[in-house]
Amino acid sequence: MPERITVKPIAGFCGAEIDGVDLSQPLDDETFEAVQQAFLDHLVIFFRDQNLTPDQQIAFGRRFGELRISDQYQPLDAHPEILEIGKEPDATDIVGNLWHCDESFLERPALGSILYIIECPEFGGDTMFANQYAAYNALSPGMQDMLSSMRAVYSDGTLQQRNKGRSMKVHPDAANRPSYDAVHPVVRIHAQTGRKSLFVHRPYTVRFDGMTADESRPLLEFLYAHASRPEFTCRFRWEKGSVAFWDNRCAQHYALNDYSGVRRYGHRITVIGDVPH
Repeated sequence: MPERITVKPIAGFCGAEIDGVDLSQPLDDETFEAVQQAFLDHLVIFFRDQNLTPDQQIAFGRRFGELRISDQYQPLDAHPEILEIGKEPDATDIVGNLWHCDESFLERPALGSILYIIECPEFGGDTMFANQYAAYNALSPGMQDMLSSMRAVYSDGTLQQRNKGRSMKVHPDAANRPSYDAVHPVVRIHAQTGRKSLFVHRPYTVRFDGMTADESRPLLEFLYAHASRPEFTCRFRWEKGSVAFWDNRCAQHYALNDYSGVRRYGHRITVIGDVPH
């Protein structure tokens, strides 16, 4: 690792702040490898005091893979890879205010999401993250064995209902397309680390494959609660110019809606991942 770069964990199970990296500049191979290793080791990494144009953020994201162009929300003008993540002062709800992984309803769910905050309140609006390797490892051997052969159905069918009270601009075609639905393993193996993690979460996991929603609900509710146990989590306090990059394959996140009357605004890009196995 280059001497100028420091990686400082912020909690026991996930999360680290990286200093000494300017994301507005192209990353040389040594710096990229250091950032990627920190990402794999800590599941979510944070950068402070960044000043990024949309093109610079996109260039950083493309070092990790292909970027998704959303047909759920309206993207930033002239930059279809970027979603505007915001809450206006008069909004009552926000995107992401429950434990979840991004875009698990796709055949190839998100590898990672990169959020750059441009405007935020002085306090409130933190984001929490939860380690799903740890969630899987903390299950009993019997539960691990049972879940290892199970698959679940993931869907974005509640999108329109959940967008009420939010500032996010829904894509004009979103209401006219069928919902995205996919079937994935309940326990997935990370393509880069080879580690097993729990992969069920609200609002996208709707039932186990081969079961009804009613039959699935008791076990899903247990797993939802288990996955977000406090000891598995970290909490990040945003500042203007902060960047977070989280691994949707093995971490859940929760955006706190504990502020009102002020504006919070940022740009998010999503790196497309692999088919879960």
